[in-house]
Amino acid sequence: MTLDRMSIDIKTTSTAEETEAKPLWQRFDRWWLLFVVVVITTYLLIRIRPDPYGRIYRFLGDGMRVTVGITVVSFFFILLAGLIGGFGRIAKNPIINAMASIYVEVMRGIPLLVQLLFIYYASPIVLRGIGARLTTIWPALSEQLLNIKLNPFAAAVLGLTLCYGAYMSEIIRAGIESIAKGQMEAARSLGMSYFQAMRYVILPQAIRIILPPVGNEFVALLKDSSLVSVVAVADMTRRGREFMASTFLALETWLMVGLLYLVMTLLAARLVAYIERKTRFVR
Repeated sequence: MTLDRMSIDIKTTSTAEETEAKPLWQRFDRWWLLFVVVVITTYLLIRIRPDPYGRIYRFLGDGMRVTVGITVVSFFFILLAGLIGGFGRIAKNPIINAMASIYVEVMRGIPLLVQLLFIYYASPIVLRGIGARLTTIWPALSEQLLNIKLNPFAAAVLGLTLCYGAYMSEIIRAGIESIAKGQMEAARSLGMSYFQAMRYVILPQAIRIILPPVGNEFVALLKDSSLVSVVAVADMTRRGREFMASTFLALETWLMVGLLYLVMTLLAARLVAYIERKTRFVR
């Protein structure tokens, strides 16, 4: 363990001890009160007026599960794409660096909604065109491409991953570059390889720095997942549109949808804030 890492661990411990020494009312995150108020408001609407709010809540139930599922699955792949893109952005190999940079700039320059629409509606046309040209060269692959049909859930995950992966790449790149170069030099002087230094010295420190923006990206992803309704994914937004179209209760439907999104985003934001406090250290 290097001297700097020992210093960080000591500071982290002292910060945690100082936090524990504070009275409970000072340590309490007051934003939990807003979460409780929103939950109680939603519950009272459902209990006091089961028709239509109770009906809307039951109708949106499967949509909520799809929203949470697509957010969690997409975020896992976004982290992988961000790691690959982030390391690519700091790579000394000019080809890898250029490819990662082009990916980041292109994906950040196209709106997420356009990417989702292109992946679901336009990319099958491109793949079928490729399949038509492979008829004589690779018949088996050609047949698969000609008959391709994208799964809406998979298309949505791919679109969210490509878009948010570009932003995550920049977050991870900035986090790694914020660590002093002396950390890497000290690790290499102790006999560590480049990858060992990254794994045991650089990344553990960078994770603490990038945790707040990564948490913000998760909350933003949870909200932007509503856009997947345009590619036939039965998420909460699409289910809300279906309920409104059949009942014409626009105010009640979108009020309940908004409250349920608010419950999920407030809960995610508070959990991220809790993890951030537990991993905070004095630089």
